[in-house]
Amino acid sequence: MNKISMVASINFILSFLCLFFLAFHLLFASSVQERPRIREFGITIGVLPPGPLNAITDVSGVRVGHLTLIEGDSIRTGVTAILPHEGNIYQEKVPAGVAIGNAFGKLMGSTQIEELGNLETPIVLTNTLSVPVAAEAIIDYILNLPGNENVFSVNPVVGETNDGFLNDIRRRYVTKEHVLEAIRKASSGPVEEGCVGAGTGTICFGFKGGIGTASRRLPPSRGGYTVGVLVQTNFGGVLQIKGIPIGPLLRSPTEESSSFLHEEGSCMIIVATDAPLDSRNLKRLAKRALLGIARTGGYFSSGSGDYALAFSVAPEVRIKARAKENLQTQQVLRNEAMSPLFLAAAEASEEAILNSLFRAKSMVGLKGRKVEALPLDQIKELMIKVIEEMKEGKGK
Repeated sequence: MNKISMVASINFILSFLCLFFLAFHLLFASSVQERPRIREFGITIGVLPPGPLNAITDVSGVRVGHLTLIEGDSIRTGVTAILPHEGNIYQEKVPAGVAIGNAFGKLMGSTQIEELGNLETPIVLTNTLSVPVAAEAIIDYILNLPGNENVFSVNPVVGETNDGFLNDIRRRYVTKEHVLEAIRKASSGPVEEGCVGAGTGTICFGFKGGIGTASRRLPPSRGGYTVGVLVQTNFGGVLQIKGIPIGPLLRSPTEESSSFLHEEGSCMIIVATDAPLDSRNLKRLAKRALLGIARTGGYFSSGSGDYALAFSVAPEVRIKARAKENLQTQQVLRNEAMSPLFLAAAEASEEAILNSLFRAKSMVGLKGRKVEALPLDQIKELMIKVIEEMKEGKGK
């Protein structure tokens, strides 16, 4: 056997083994939770390992808080707050960058981030018509922090998606107290996913969407840095899992093909890292997080507001508000060191989106409208069937 044939045979065996183990995991995936995360379901996304929690809170100091509003037959909304560190973020700002997939949305505060390259408040996610009240709450929060008595300008950062299909969005039910409660509840540790917080009333690929999170940790040889992602999913497209177009297989053959072309919707992606990055490379990192939308079957439609905001919590790149010196010395990663972080952001974003779908439950809301949860049993059958067909094709 020549070297080329030997390499081809080895590649075939490795591919076969990968497919075999995936099928094995799908058949015997643990059912510890009623709605498992995608890894608990038996499907591994990407090649980099996750952090201990596989969540944005694997990035040291990052905290997440939810306030979920489910009341009567028409309130299905909420608030999710992300705090970059445990200190006074106005006095100890963090570098940040924003990337846009399609700008049919309202990311308040993004222009100052673009101009100055830093973040000075918590990030709040909510529904479209609650952006103003969320901004007021953030301003109240910052002005009342000890040490901010002389603050006269605040750049509140608020992202949104439109949950008006399930939620009576015109009632503008979210209040400042709801937002402040989400901020107060923010904590490290596991992050609740699915129909919680800002993801309570959202829809993704025609199924129930919500909040999802994931993380990736680079090997020590690449710095050992962590990248964490949190998403609020409310967009359309053709659902794909590990490159397999699952969406069409889950639909009835009689259903119109146009059902896959939902233009309305949005996705907010928040990226945190402990890598020492400046705002320019954080913007580059945010761009790669948008790949998670494409990898799962989204296509940045005309009616979608798809944004990624990335920030670094590394102490060496924080910006002190009270610094007296005009010059600031920083050590940041070189451009050449960014590629592993780009891969981490793409993988974590992809998995976070899928986690939002896997964890979300079916929901009935405004006017009796119902959005079904992703049918996990059907997905298991379809994935095994596709894998078997792939194995048969490789064997020919």
